[in-house]
This record gives sequence, C-alpha cells and structure tokens, in this order.
Amino acid sequence: MEIGEKIKRLRVTNNLTQEELAERTELSKGFISQVERNLASPSIQTLVDILEALGTNLTNFFQEPVDEKVVFTEDEHFESVHEELGYTIDWIIPDAQGRAMEPIRISLPEGAKTKTYGPHEAEEFGYVMQGQILLHVNEKKHVVKKGETFYLRKGMKHYFENIHKTVAQVLWVSNPPIF
Repeated sequence: MEIGEKIKRLRVTNNLTQEELAERTELSKGFISQVERNLASPSIQTLVDILEALGTNLTNFFQEPVDEKVVFTEDEHFESVHEELGYTIDWIIPDAQGRAMEPIRISLPEGAKTKTYGPHEAEEFGYVMQGQILLHVNEKKHVVKKGETFYLRKGMKHYFENIHKTVAQVLWVSNPPIF
C-alpha cells in the first residue's frame, strides 16, 4: 500500500477531514490532499507530524500487519493438573502470556481448591460455567453459582474451592497474565 493511501485510511478512521488534519499539523489542506493521492512526498519530519496527529508513529505506520490467529481449537489447549490441590488448569489460548489478557478454564472436583493468588497487579474476572465455588477474597467468603461472575481488582489475595459434590468449572481471565 502507498503511504498516501495509508495516511488517508488513518485520517478517515480518526474521523478527521483533510482540513482538520491540516490544522493539527500546520500544513495546508492542498498538501494533505496531494500526499494522500501520492502526488507529493512529505519530508520525514512532516510525516512524523502527520502520524502524530493521527495517533501513531513511524514504527507502527511502517510495520507490516500480522495475520494474527483469532480462533483456537480444543486440541491447541494445554492442560496442567495440580496434583497436591486437585484442580486442573486448561490454558485455552496457547500464547496468552504474550497478550494483555490470559483466559484459563479451571476444573475443580469435590474438595479441590486453587492455590492462593495475590496480592498482585492483575485484575481478574471469573465466570462459573458449571457447579459452584466458594471464593475467598482477603478475609471474606463468597458463594458463586453457575452463571454468576466475579471481578477482582489488583491487590486482592484470593483463591476458590469446590465444597460441593459436582465438578466446578470456572472461566478465569487475568490482565495482565499471572498463571
């Protein structure tokens, strides 16, 4: 793709007119139009100014888009059993450590409990998919049933356990990754 086309696409994405971009960069509307049509080439400094006004930089602008994997199948999951505490963690996104969020699925048979997490910098969300759990947050206990959710802000010490006869499954998402 040509530089002018990319600049125009960014401008349109940012809901700016050529005139608004020109005002933000102290350039003329005509020059912006010429750049977008690849009739004029901006200097490096002018390109830096244009990209800054569009909320990006040279590195990101010239970086080739990565065809990122979006859908993950069950055979790509990685499962780990915590023998001592009796629960299973299923990493449902294989490369989640390199992402902003880390979703996992935890299965707890009767009597199993997770290890204690925190306090740490992550915020966490949980959704009970099956059964129910007893969630311990700092010194408080909360019963969380199938279909219910929990949200933990950073700095909270926590773990959960299954005190019922049926297996409990929890979708647990952490930002940033902690598992």
